[in-house]
Amino acid sequence: MNACESILGLSPYQGGKPIEELARELGLTKISKLASNENPLGISSKVKKAINESLSSINRYPDGNCFELKKAIAIKHNVTPETISLGNGSNELLELIARVFVSKNTDEVIFSQYAFVVYPLVTQALGATAIVSPAKNYGHDLDSMLSMVTENTKLIFIANPNNPTGTLLTDKEIYGFLKKVPEDIPVVLDQAYFEYLNIDDNAIQWLSEFSNLIITRTFSKAYGLAGLRVGYSLCSPLVADYINRVREPFNVNYTAQVAAIAALQDADYLSESIKVNSDGYKQLVECFRALQLNFIPSHANFIAVEFDNPMDIYNALLKEGVIVRPVEMSGYLRVSIGTFEENEHLITALNQILC
Repeated sequence: MNACESILGLSPYQGGKPIEELARELGLTKISKLASNENPLGISSKVKKAINESLSSINRYPDGNCFELKKAIAIKHNVTPETISLGNGSNELLELIARVFVSKNTDEVIFSQYAFVVYPLVTQALGATAIVSPAKNYGHDLDSMLSMVTENTKLIFIANPNNPTGTLLTDKEIYGFLKKVPEDIPVVLDQAYFEYLNIDDNAIQWLSEFSNLIITRTFSKAYGLAGLRVGYSLCSPLVADYINRVREPFNVNYTAQVAAIAALQDADYLSESIKVNSDGYKQLVECFRALQLNFIPSHANFIAVEFDNPMDIYNALLKEGVIVRPVEMSGYLRVSIGTFEENEHLITALNQILC
């Protein structure tokens, strides 16, 4: 039995090491997971209440069209429900979008060198050709990406803020890029970490001007619902219809839907999440500077930190009960921003290992 050739060369996506796994391996009881860019606050009280109330209905299939969740997202962003698609995390939407527009090995998908690892994975899985733009200051070089557009270009991915580097393109830069990209080439603006920017939401306004723009966002980060897997995209009604044709039935479960609605309505929790992240960033940066460690200034909820021997540091941190994330970027580990106590755990461990 032979799998598709494009699949044979793939390695499964590797998430951050689970807390339970490290506990089993080393018998540790105090573990701080700073590996997966999760919200360290846990779920909000409003979300918890909504989840508890949903449990009596989970014997039924959920609304496959996610009517109420789409309505809530539409109100928040002042868009119509027809422009919204829902996914099992924004990760699923990235794959669905690729399936809509990419179908053969001559199809080209453009993304940046140090961009989200799912972009090359989904491109290879579909048997398409990856066109990788060299990074500029660890982020996107939009001029380079534009120069790589050909008649075979079927899709462009831009992560902003970028994962795993945390770099940020300005609205002016992205808008200028969109003006130059041929209108028949879809551009995915992956904004999984947008809420941490705490800035005006200008990209939503561009949807009426650029029919090829697809914005993806998630409830897994600032909204604290990583374990329920809910993401959404905003785009033209035509593209949303295409995405809906290839998604799995009931891809967002009932509990996830009601939790996401409650999360959208809890402005206080979102504000607290942003504050904790901002305070934690300052706390960790102070440590890195004191230890004379180079890092990439970040606009998300993580920081990429440079080490001479990153895997040795990674393994040493595991023994201290701290989980961080190796990344596909030579010399770096990615550190998610946690609570004050979790950050202090990391700081103490780094001082013990490096000093």
